[in-house]
Amino acid sequence: MNQPRVIVGVSGGVDSSVAALLLKQQGEDIAGLFMQNWDDDGSGDCRAEDDRRDAVAVCGRLGIPFHARNFAQQYWAGVFEHFLAEYRAGRTPNPDVLCNREIKFKTFLDEARALGAEKIATGHYAQIAHRDGAWCLLRGMDGDKDQSYFLHQLGQEQLAATLFPIGHLPKTEVRRLAAESGLPTAKKKDSTGICFIGERDFREFLSRYIPAKPGDIHSVDGSKVGEHSGVFYYTLGQREGLNIGGVKGRAAAPWFVVGKDVSRNLLVVDQGTDSEWLLSQQLDSEFAHWIAGAPPAGRFECTAKTRYRQQDQPCAVTVNPDGTTRVAFTEPQRAVTPGQSVVFYGGDECLGGAVIERTDARIGERLRQWAA
Repeated sequence: MNQPRVIVGVSGGVDSSVAALLLKQQGEDIAGLFMQNWDDDGSGDCRAEDDRRDAVAVCGRLGIPFHARNFAQQYWAGVFEHFLAEYRAGRTPNPDVLCNREIKFKTFLDEARALGAEKIATGHYAQIAHRDGAWCLLRGMDGDKDQSYFLHQLGQEQLAATLFPIGHLPKTEVRRLAAESGLPTAKKKDSTGICFIGERDFREFLSRYIPAKPGDIHSVDGSKVGEHSGVFYYTLGQREGLNIGGVKGRAAAPWFVVGKDVSRNLLVVDQGTDSEWLLSQQLDSEFAHWIAGAPPAGRFECTAKTRYRQQDQPCAVTVNPDGTTRVAFTEPQRAVTPGQSVVFYGGDECLGGAVIERTDARIGERLRQWAA
């Protein structure tokens, strides 16, 4: 039996199913590989076995070999331990970015090569181009589904060995192709949220690893307006789950998280979705990753996103000597969150990105005043 040239990461979803379908139609010699990245924790919420069955059915329908590997140990060490450490530090991590870098385009790529493949393929909504001797990561054609934000940590080696067969298609066309070809995943609901949590309550899940420590909720003027169940469980801009009832002397407007002080176990809130305490115009990042291997310049202008699905925001980027960056936005930004990623774009090309370290939001100064 010939070794496949391409190993497709089959997740049991419609996107990876159509990625395999298109490669098969193009005459590629392919096989599917199902990655189990999280072991069943007994909650009944892990959908890995259902997804595996769907992946097997897709490979059977397409007549291609099926492989399965358990990467749960690598996921725990490379993604989940970092996820917990960030929450303990009061930050809000993005595990999908780490999962792509550490598992799907490292562990999976290594396994595919061990099976004799030259390339891997996934169902991501992104595109790859080769320009001026370098590999480029481009946005997916479907702006609502573009996943380049989560792929900004990839480098030249990974892009050279990767195919994104559906990156040029809208989601509606992916669904149509799946139905037309009789794929069993054609009408399967898209997975949402963090993969290892599934449909369960996020706070309940996190409390298994970071015990709840109740504390006070203060308004930005320093007055107590409620109590929280654990400062780790909240993120900037969050409205749900605060359980702040009517506060005497305050308007009936909703409350939003504007700051956290982990050392004092204090959550800070303000009223109004556009509270000035949620706004920042500048951020400092950790060491930045550049897809080309180096930044475009020591200082350059581009657009950036500080969260998935955000509209591109014009900014100026200064790359510091230690590889960190300072990003100055043209307009103030709402709820820029340490632990999340700032991702840079030049037109349709994703240039790279970095984890957000801190911002110039005024709440930082207020928390320092309270701690003094």
